Amino acid sequence: MAKIKELREKTENERENFLKDKREALRRFRFQASHGKTKNTKEAREIRRDIARINTLSREAVKK
Repeated sequence: MAKIKELREKTENERENFLKDKREALRRFRFQASHGKTKNTKEAREIRRDIARINTLSREAVKK
C-alpha cells in the first residue's frame, strides 16, 4: 500500500507508471478471483485505494 506522502515525492511520470502497474494488478486480481485462484481478498481493496490516491494527487495538480 502506498502512502500519500510517498506518492507526493514521486514525479508525475513515476505516478503514471505506478498507476498503470496498479491497474494491471487489479485486472490480474479480478481474473484470478473469477477462477478462484486468489486467497487474499483484501488485495483488491488496497489496489483500488492506491489508484484513488494517485487520481486524487493528479486532480490536485490540475487545480493548482
